[in-house]
Amino acid sequence: MCYSVEAATAAKLKYALLRGNLELAKELQKKLDEIQILKKPIYFSSGFAHPSILVFTNTAPFLPQVFQWGLIPAWAKDWPTADLLRKKTLNARIETMFDLPSFKASALNKRCLVYVDGFYEYHTVGKKKYPFIISMASDEPMIMGGLWSEWTDKSTGEIHSSFAIVTTAANSLMRKIHNLPVASDDPRMPVILTKENQDEWLMAIKTEEDKKRLLALGKPLDAALLKAHTVPQLIGKAGVGNTPEAREAF
Repeated sequence: MCYSVEAATAAKLKYALLRGNLELAKELQKKLDEIQILKKPIYFSSGFAHPSILVFTNTAPFLPQVFQWGLIPAWAKDWPTADLLRKKTLNARIETMFDLPSFKASALNKRCLVYVDGFYEYHTVGKKKYPFIISMASDEPMIMGGLWSEWTDKSTGEIHSSFAIVTTAANSLMRKIHNLPVASDDPRMPVILTKENQDEWLMAIKTEEDKKRLLALGKPLDAALLKAHTVPQLIGKAGVGNTPEAREAF
């Protein structure tokens, strides 16, 4: 799984409206206008920079909110611990999210939809790495399954809202791209939901059958529904960084 995500302002507005209906559209637009972070496009950002991304949670499924990438469990004792943890919780494996201390409470009760334009992944040839951007073949929003949490810094009283992206086994397209030697035996990809099943990701879990139903949503998305192309180097001296060029075919 990559640790970078791309999402531009205009697309974010479109994504948010997709979560509502005609009656909610005006209210939704007003709320989006109040979110200042959306006014600055993100073309490329490393997950380790903990970018702020638009999400919709199970407790407020039609309210656009901005959370930071890198889940901070509610039990983190102080900021140094929280900061260390969030570097390790960018992604949660769907196979173990109900078992691991950092994720299990969120997996049961705090799930979210993460709306992006696409994500970046590297393909290795020899000693060189080539970045790809992966997006929906339909050019529609990409909806990732996520987990969220709220953590209160006891020293300041500040509440930090954060999330992790849930991953699953890679499909055929992602196995070809995500071929790092250390990941060759277990390549990953985000859990990507469809418009038809996105609301199921937010459903309440009351029984073991509910849990099984949720886990079934984590199967790899059909590779035919995705597209990918190489982009310029994103980081380093020759990297284009957070610029529109990060999306361009190369």
